[in-house]
Amino acid sequence: MIPWLLLDTARIPGGGELRLKRRGGEFSIMLGDNELMNSRLGGSEEALATLSCERIRARPGARILIGGLGMGFTLRAALGALDEGAGVDVAELVPAVVAWARGPMAEVFGSSLTDPRVKIVEADVGRVIRAGRGVYDAILLDVDNGPDGLTCSANDGLYDMRGLRAAHAALRPGGVLSVWSSGLDRAFAGRLGKAGFTVEEVKARAKGGGGARHVIWIATGGG
Repeated sequence: MIPWLLLDTARIPGGGELRLKRRGGEFSIMLGDNELMNSRLGGSEEALATLSCERIRARPGARILIGGLGMGFTLRAALGALDEGAGVDVAELVPAVVAWARGPMAEVFGSSLTDPRVKIVEADVGRVIRAGRGVYDAILLDVDNGPDGLTCSANDGLYDMRGLRAAHAALRPGGVLSVWSSGLDRAFAGRLGKAGFTVEEVKARAKGGGGARHVIWIATGGG
C-alpha cells in the first residue's frame, strides 16, 4: 500500500495543528488522530450546497456565503448549481488551508478559485456574518465538526443563540442558513427554531450511496 506523506502543517487560531497528507491522488486533512476531510469523501459537503442552492435558484444575482473552504466540495457544488450572475464569498479562518488549495491540492480545486463569481476572504466567518445585514440569500456553514466543535472552541459562537440570530439578520427575507454536522444535535435544531428559522433536517452520505451518514440542517428565515 502507498504510504501517507506529510505535506504541511498549520496552526489553528486558539490552539491545535492541522496536517495535510497525501497518498497517491488522495488528500487528507487531520487534527491529531481525527481526519477532518478526505478528498474522496465529499458527498455530504456537496449536498450542503445543492440542497441550499435549490431553494434560492430562482433569485437573480443570488449571493451566498460559505463558511470553511476545506477541500472545496461545497464551493464547487455551489458553482455548478448557481447561474453566472451569482456571487460566492468563502470565509476561511486558516490561511494555510487557502494556500494548500492553491498549491498542493490545486488539482482537486480545478478552476473553482479563479471563477469570477468567487471571493476568498481569509477571516473568521462569524465576523463576516456579523458585518452583514440582509446581505446574503444563503449562508452555508461547514465549520469544524458542526455544532459540537472539535477544532476550535471559538467556533461554538456560530451555533449559539447569538450566532444564529446574527446569521438570521445577515440573510435576506426568506434566505437559507444551512449547517453541516458529523452527527445529530437535537438541542441545536431547537435553537434554530428559537432564532426564527423554519428547520428541515436532512441526512446525507459522505460518499455516494455509502460512507458515514452526516446531518444537514436547512433553516429558512432571515430578514
